[in-house]
Amino acid sequence: MPAPGTNAPRTIAPRTIAIDGPAASGKGTLARRLADHYGLAYLDTGSLYRAVGMAVLAGGGDPADPVAAEQAARTLDPASLGDPLLKSAAAGEAASKVAVHPGVRAALLDFQRRVAASPQGAVLDGRDIGTVVLPEAEAKLFVTASLEARAARRVAELLARGEAADAEAMTRALAERDARDAGRDAAPMARAPDAALLDTSNLSIDEAFAAAKMLIESRTARP
Repeated sequence: MPAPGTNAPRTIAPRTIAIDGPAASGKGTLARRLADHYGLAYLDTGSLYRAVGMAVLAGGGDPADPVAAEQAARTLDPASLGDPLLKSAAAGEAASKVAVHPGVRAALLDFQRRVAASPQGAVLDGRDIGTVVLPEAEAKLFVTASLEARAARRVAELLARGEAADAEAMTRALAERDARDAGRDAAPMARAPDAALLDTSNLSIDEAFAAAKMLIESRTARP
C-alpha cells in the first residue's frame, strides 16, 4: 500500500476482462486463473461453438452448413457446455467450421454479453472478445504462442485423455484452423488495438499468470 502523501497508483480490480488468441495458446487456463483471482465469472466462449458443432454432428449434419449450424446455435442447451466431448479434437474442428457462419455468431453474441454484464463481472476468452463481444472491456489481452509450442500442448492434452495424437498432424490442423479463424468474414480472430500482447511460448502457467496480472493491473491502475 502506498505511503500517505505519495502519488503511487492504486490497483483497481477489473470487472470485465477480454482474452483472445489462437487455439492452445494457453488463454483458457489463464482466463480461469484470472477469474478465480479477481472473483469474476468465467465463460469459455469456445465451448459455445464446440457445443454447436457437436450438436450439428449429433444430428447427422455438416458443420459447414450455415442453416444447420444456425439452427443448432439458436436451440443450444446451456447444459451441454459441460459435456466432456467438447474437449475432443473433433469438437474443436467442428467449432472452427460453425464459427465462420454469421448467423451462428449472431445467435451466440447476446448469450456472451449477458454473462459479461452480470453484477459479479466476468472474464471471457475466445477469438473476437476484445474486438466484437466486449470492445468496452476494462482489460484486454491477446494471448499467443508459437505454432510448435501450441501443437505440443494440444498433443499432450489429447494423450493425457487417452486419445491418439500426432505432433505433425496437429501442427497442420492448428495452422489450418488459424487461417480459418483469422480469414473468416464474420468477426475474424484479431488483436484489438488496445489489447496487451502476451506470448506464452516459453512461459510456465505460473509465469504466464504473473505476466497477465501485471499487464492487466498496469491498464487498470489509477493515480
